[in-house]
Amino acid sequence: MVSSVHSLGLAGIDGYPVTVECYLSGGHAVFDVVGLPDATVRESRERVKAAASSCGFDFPGGHIVVNLAPANTRKEGSIYDLPILLSVLRANDSIPPLPECAAYIGELALDGSLRPARGVLSMACCAVEFGIKTLFCPAANAAEATLASPDLKVYAVSSLSDLVNHLNFTARLTPTPAWDGISSRPDLPRPDFSDVRGQYVARLGMEIAAAGGHNILLIGPPGSGKSMLASRIGTLLPPMTRQEALEASKIHSVAGTLPSDAPLLTERPFRAPHHTISPGGLAGGGSVPRPGELSLAHNGVLFLDEMPEYNAQALEVLRQPLENGIITISRVSGTLTYPSRFMLVAAMNPCKCGWHGYGACTCSARAVHDYTAKISGPLLDRIDLQTSVPPVRFEDLHDAKPAESSAAIRQRVCAARERQLHRFRGTPYTCNAHAPGTLLREVLTLGDAESRFLSHAYERYRLTARSHDRLLRLALTIADLEGAPAITVQHLTLALQYRRAAGLAASDDAKA
Repeated sequence: MVSSVHSLGLAGIDGYPVTVECYLSGGHAVFDVVGLPDATVRESRERVKAAASSCGFDFPGGHIVVNLAPANTRKEGSIYDLPILLSVLRANDSIPPLPECAAYIGELALDGSLRPARGVLSMACCAVEFGIKTLFCPAANAAEATLASPDLKVYAVSSLSDLVNHLNFTARLTPTPAWDGISSRPDLPRPDFSDVRGQYVARLGMEIAAAGGHNILLIGPPGSGKSMLASRIGTLLPPMTRQEALEASKIHSVAGTLPSDAPLLTERPFRAPHHTISPGGLAGGGSVPRPGELSLAHNGVLFLDEMPEYNAQALEVLRQPLENGIITISRVSGTLTYPSRFMLVAAMNPCKCGWHGYGACTCSARAVHDYTAKISGPLLDRIDLQTSVPPVRFEDLHDAKPAESSAAIRQRVCAARERQLHRFRGTPYTCNAHAPGTLLREVLTLGDAESRFLSHAYERYRLTARSHDRLLRLALTIADLEGAPAITVQHLTLALQYRRAAGLAASDDAKA
């Protein structure tokens, strides 16, 4: 007898439909799984046998062939345990006919219970796309599956016995209600910009960066507050749209970092990998590549503390996502592309000892050059703001007057973002930093004075075409923060100062 069960697979962060077919025949007891299964899928043969026995089912003898279609796509992971067992039991007529337009996913424990799976949100979205009306998934993943669509009926399955009782109409399962956005985790106090003393230039730089989604590099001696500023950037950013939240949640679901009690990310991700991370850890890796830090920071912030201490090859991995908002990973098993549009916040000392230009520096001129040269020109060219963070003055440290809070700054940032949303309506771009140069020239009109200033800056500082566009985007964000209708020379001047404030330059005149 032949049976067929609908299931779902995962390629990157995108789901695809899988049909699990089972054929039973007489002969020697052989259990084959075909359709390009990986080692984990092949091992499902032993798991499903043990789970069936634990739940009181007689596993059929003879020759069993299970095919995972499409057969030319590699299947990986343990999510096929449940559909494989259901197809075998159905072929043996041990369970009633399965509901139409229903899909099944889940890893089986030896006692028949279901363990959580990765990437359920992506697979649930795929189910909706391909007309599947009902999804049976592990109970721990049911909440995230409901986010795919209100039209998808999701059943939380705790064990094989519960599912079979549901199919036999002896003990029906209840559809999982849509996630209400309430998490069981306590709200922890968040850092605030009011904690930052002094550093008025750096604070303004962080506000500009947050308002336009720009990358920023903080340069200063130890203890000046670089990490303190970076850790608070998330309190300035506007909330994610639902589409942005779903994109970020899909990535974290595939990576297995999505909490079961908060299946939809409501706060922008903040990732701060250690400087010993490998290029694969940043980009993503494995025989079937998993998302790396660059993708886990999608729609959020990637913070690199002590940037020159990172492996040079790891830093160069940043180039493609900073330019295109994606990261492409090629392996023998295939090529995957993950979304990777984030705001880069980096920090570094001006030299190895940390005090060049601020105190008793013990580094030679050659050592200072070698240290700063660890950040390549092409990478530096992709960082919109370079901000000096000098030591905090004693007067600022003991000032009783509280600094401006994150909430107050965030109001200006959100107002600037609203102007950008209006400017780029009808396009996939939501902030100035992401707008391509062609679109930028369509929405910008420079006056004669502004054009002359920009021409002089382009020649004087030997700007590249990329840095020219990034300078315009930065000036446009400054104008948005002020509510100005157009870019002025003052906006261009401030933008140019922030691109060169720390004494580093990606253009050729840095060597002059």
